[in-house]
Amino acid sequence: MPFRILLAVLCSIVAVTASAQEFRPVPEGASGRREKSLVVAKQHMVVAAEPLAAEAGREILRQGGSAIDAAIATELVLGLVEPQSSGLGGGAFITLWDAKTRSMTTFDGRETAPAAARPDRFLKDGKPMKFEEAVNSGLSVGVPGLLRALHASHEKYGKLPWAKLFEPAITLAENGFPVSPRLNVLLKSESAEKFAPDARSYFYEGGVTPRAAGSLLKNPEYAATLRTIAERGPDAFYTGDIADAMVKAVKEAHTIPGDLSAEDLAAYSAKEREPVCVAYRGRQVCSVGPPSSGALTVGAVLKLIEPFPQVQGASALMTAPALHIIAEAEKLAFADRNMYIADPDRVAVPSGLLDDAYLAERRKLIDPKKAMAKAEPGLPPGLAKKSFGQDATYEVPGTTQVSIIDGEGNVVSLTATIESAFGSHLWAKGFLLNNELTDFSFVPVDANGMAVANRIEGGKRPRSSMAPTIVLAPDGAPEIVTGSPGGSQIILYVVKALVAVLDWGLDAQQAASLTNFGSQGGPFLIEYSLPIVWPAYELTSYGQTVSGATMTSGVNMIVRRDGRLEGGADPRREGVALGD
Repeated sequence: MPFRILLAVLCSIVAVTASAQEFRPVPEGASGRREKSLVVAKQHMVVAAEPLAAEAGREILRQGGSAIDAAIATELVLGLVEPQSSGLGGGAFITLWDAKTRSMTTFDGRETAPAAARPDRFLKDGKPMKFEEAVNSGLSVGVPGLLRALHASHEKYGKLPWAKLFEPAITLAENGFPVSPRLNVLLKSESAEKFAPDARSYFYEGGVTPRAAGSLLKNPEYAATLRTIAERGPDAFYTGDIADAMVKAVKEAHTIPGDLSAEDLAAYSAKEREPVCVAYRGRQVCSVGPPSSGALTVGAVLKLIEPFPQVQGASALMTAPALHIIAEAEKLAFADRNMYIADPDRVAVPSGLLDDAYLAERRKLIDPKKAMAKAEPGLPPGLAKKSFGQDATYEVPGTTQVSIIDGEGNVVSLTATIESAFGSHLWAKGFLLNNELTDFSFVPVDANGMAVANRIEGGKRPRSSMAPTIVLAPDGAPEIVTGSPGGSQIILYVVKALVAVLDWGLDAQQAASLTNFGSQGGPFLIEYSLPIVWPAYELTSYGQTVSGATMTSGVNMIVRRDGRLEGGADPRREGVALGD
């Protein structure tokens, strides 16, 4: 294709994107690419979104720690050096493989709504309030679940003492760490006035100028918080001075006060849940179930595309026929996701979303040559008699991913978050508080008067898209560990990464680096990049509406192949793979 035509196509894609995304709030944005090389190890490996955090995890592995020990140390450092994405003030999902028992489990550390929360929480005069106004307020803060999930998993699968895992983060917080280029870029994209005064003075010199990349930043308040939790356990976080500080930050928010209470914090518990697994290419692909939609939606896409020869083999890599079929499957899976998936302790999620016969019928809606007009939700087996209303949830990209295999073959995939970049912008005891409640539908009842499954209710967990994933090889041993940040686009990124390895034969780094693409039910989204314009152009002949997007994923991936560990870190962020 002549360059002038390529350029014209690219311009048309940009134009479509501009009109399609005008209503969207600013997500955790792009900060450039840093190309990475494949890392190979034999004994153990950790892949995380920031080098200091990955190094902390590897050091724990070198000291004989388990995969979950390393994950805890890594995440505590991420909360310091990558505060825009996750931390003590947020939540997490963990998928864990125990090599001794050859069993898989998951831990649900999703935030919960305060007991006082009501379905009309984000309505003003009967209409949804502006998304950014809701985010930057005390109304958006849920009860943090990260620490309870980390502790629950450590009690069952940890090897080193709990307090030992806090040492790397405490040392860095006290001695200081260099502000990363990405953190600097994201601070520049924010308005200092969004932050609570104490957070503003921490992140901005004189409360005005973003901390410069490479400048040393200390957080003694965070170090003190970590010391307290290391010595006294998670109860010291959910009760006492730290809990009181969180309640105060929310109730005295400089924007709109919220209603988080000491009782809400004291009552929080993480939940161990059965993983959701699907068969694909002779493997078992496992991740977390509701309240996350990750495993069910990724699993549905994989099962829908499995029979199509257009997707299979190295020759199918990023071809228009393959991308079209994957996108059509994603449209169907997202239609069901948006209608049916919510907190399973409050909503009867249909049991048959991954039923073979049901998906066989759904698969008939995929035309290999033509895009469907609009994917409607199906009627899966196990559907409760009471149907649900049309969802109105909007998720923005944020979050972080940690992937680890230890020397004994234990595996952890952890996805942690405070939701949007810098969460609610509220601050307590050295860390930011989440804005997770904006993952609920702002509209509790649809136009037909039907209650939305993901509506806000006191004590309820908002729907997530996090998909910390472990793939078991045909021999039953872990083969792939992956996951990604990215809001509801996490599902697209995980599907891409899995197809890249299992269908197209790419290594871990090639899969993490591969152009992002997919559909959430609307246009076919494809990452801005000139080399991908040709397949994007071809897709228009299928009737796909193509829209360029930044798609700032954070796929961190380990693949076990030929007796070695391959590590790949997403070039869109600052992560690294480290192993021995």
